[in-house]
Amino acid sequence: MVKYWRILRLFWSTAIAAELEYRLNFVIAALSSVGNLAGSLFSLFLFYRTGYQFAGWSWQEAMLVVGMFTFLQGISQTFLSPNLNRIVDQVQQGTLDYVLLKPISSQFWLSTRMVSPWGLPDLLLGLMILIYMGSSLGLSPANYVFSLIPVGCGVLILYSLWFMLGATSIWFVKIYNVTEVLRGFLEAGRYPIVAYPATYRFFFTFIVPVTFLTTIPAETMLGRSPTPWIIGAAGLSSVLLVLSNTVWRFALRFYTSASS
Repeated sequence: MVKYWRILRLFWSTAIAAELEYRLNFVIAALSSVGNLAGSLFSLFLFYRTGYQFAGWSWQEAMLVVGMFTFLQGISQTFLSPNLNRIVDQVQQGTLDYVLLKPISSQFWLSTRMVSPWGLPDLLLGLMILIYMGSSLGLSPANYVFSLIPVGCGVLILYSLWFMLGATSIWFVKIYNVTEVLRGFLEAGRYPIVAYPATYRFFFTFIVPVTFLTTIPAETMLGRSPTPWIIGAAGLSSVLLVLSNTVWRFALRFYTSASS
């Protein structure tokens, strides 16, 4: 583990140094984050402006879901997207050969090699919303601590699904559209799951588990998420994480290196 922590520190220090050569990108990323958040707030405002509210969700509580979604977007843009979107390029260009020759786990290398500071605006905006709305709702620090468990599970679920899709590039070269479909589904996490009809709630819970990414963490922060849902999130994230490694190892059996 010490070896991997040292490698991770080396990865991230060099990646940040390279990214900061283009500092204007941070300003653009910040403006984009503000624009996306404004769109989310405006959409939610259209529902609540006439006194309507999602069942069991006040304006402040629904805003917690928006904050969770924005925070998760920040994590995705900072840690997941810079790495997992490159898997397809690694396969197409044959540079995956060099990764497989390294004396470390190829999944670890592909999942952690890059980090992007351009996701920090979303992280900060999401935290600001969570803290502000939490204070207006009278939430205690314990509420935030308890919510870290489903938040961590949600990140693992998102990573595992994304990585498995990336692994399929060994069989199917053009999978960019598939990953964009996944990202489109994840947009449903902007709002509490009760905002959707029953059929969609089933789909976003048991088929594409969007519920576990934003709604369950927000409910846990509010102190009303039932224990079985939290246990289910932990179990699902563990299963998907193991499955992602299994799928990757299986996919590598069919990988034809660029030199062969």
